[in-house]
Amino acid sequence: MLDIKIIRENPETVKAAAKNKRVNVDVDAVVSLDLERRKLQQESETLKAEQNRASAEIAKLSAEERPSKLEAVKKMKETFKLLEEKLVAIETELLPLLLKLPNIPTDDTPVGPDESGNVVLRQVGTVPVFSYPVRDHVELGKMHDIIDNDLGAKVAGARFTYLKGDLVLLQQAMINYAFSLLTDRGALERIIAEAGLKVADTPFVPIVPPLMIKPDVYQRMARLEPREERYHIPSDDLYLIGSAEHTLGPIHMDEAIDETRLPLRYVAATAAFRREAGSYGKDTRGIIRLHQFDKIEMESFSAPEQSRGEHDFFVAVQEHICTSFGVPYQVVQSCTGDLGDPNARKIDIECWMPGQGTYRETHSADYMTDYQTRRLATRVKRREGGNDMAHTNDATCIAIGRMLVAVMENHQREDGSIAVPEVLVPYMLGRTVIGAPKSA
Repeated sequence: MLDIKIIRENPETVKAAAKNKRVNVDVDAVVSLDLERRKLQQESETLKAEQNRASAEIAKLSAEERPSKLEAVKKMKETFKLLEEKLVAIETELLPLLLKLPNIPTDDTPVGPDESGNVVLRQVGTVPVFSYPVRDHVELGKMHDIIDNDLGAKVAGARFTYLKGDLVLLQQAMINYAFSLLTDRGALERIIAEAGLKVADTPFVPIVPPLMIKPDVYQRMARLEPREERYHIPSDDLYLIGSAEHTLGPIHMDEAIDETRLPLRYVAATAAFRREAGSYGKDTRGIIRLHQFDKIEMESFSAPEQSRGEHDFFVAVQEHICTSFGVPYQVVQSCTGDLGDPNARKIDIECWMPGQGTYRETHSADYMTDYQTRRLATRVKRREGGNDMAHTNDATCIAIGRMLVAVMENHQREDGSIAVPEVLVPYMLGRTVIGAPKSA
């Protein structure tokens, strides 16, 4: 949610943000309702003060004077009640509009209608050229019996799968590698130095968060919508999360964090659930787009002056992982039309998928400023006194399914075997190859 002061003082900026993000909301109505609310609040406070003074004077009055004063106080109470009712009505009308207003994009966010307006910032790594026919991950999965979509569909329906054998070991290796990296201060120092950043080297705290979330908390996270994408359990009125950040973000809900503790960084590896409503016909083969998938997610809480550096740091971590896995990628900045409502800035990483002959999104990094924390009431307690709203960043560390695809397809060999990236070998029980030809 936006700071009401920003809306009052910069309504045209807010209008431009809503227009460029394709959000239909009446900013003028927000300004008008806020003005009326402040007027009613002032009248209510003035009347309450008069009522208190009058009540205090009654004890000093004579028996003859008291009835008229009591009647005056009674009328004040009735007027005060009416003002309070009007105030509740105004706030009831205003709140949905405030919640609908999107975050204001950063100045460097390109303006564009949709993903066609996204900008490639850089490409890293060499796209492999194969001297033999390229197999996609579906073919490789069947060849080695490590992906079984048919069984997934038989048991759970379309867009569910079974991962098997060495691919499961590769998934666990990615998780173990990521946690080893993010909890190692020395490794983070090297990533920060390589990226030329000036941010804290604070290690991440590993978390196992709930996979379900209450609707009111989901709404405070500004992630409940689009609701048709979410899996809902009506009997308990709970939603399955679409990403670990959905339950990492509320960790400090209704809390003031001492600024000496910031930044606070968390990492979680969880299953995630998305109905993918409206996406039928897209990526129906393989494991690119499933209803249930696994992700490692990063979350950061920081002071406002730290938050943009945190965003750049998260992207640096993502790039380090892609490079470590030997996967070519490009870094893409999302334009306004492809930017989520809570985002002020968004960077995607798209990895090269030889089986499709194109780059596909595997990571995103979301810079939220204080949009979420204002709804969550997560504040920074300053040394000198007073509170500011905290800022949040969240980012994909590894979208495991898609990175399995990228590793399988980029590291395939002519015989169909798949070389395990060197950094993952220590976590693969010594295996260096998936699907190595059997000796006679």
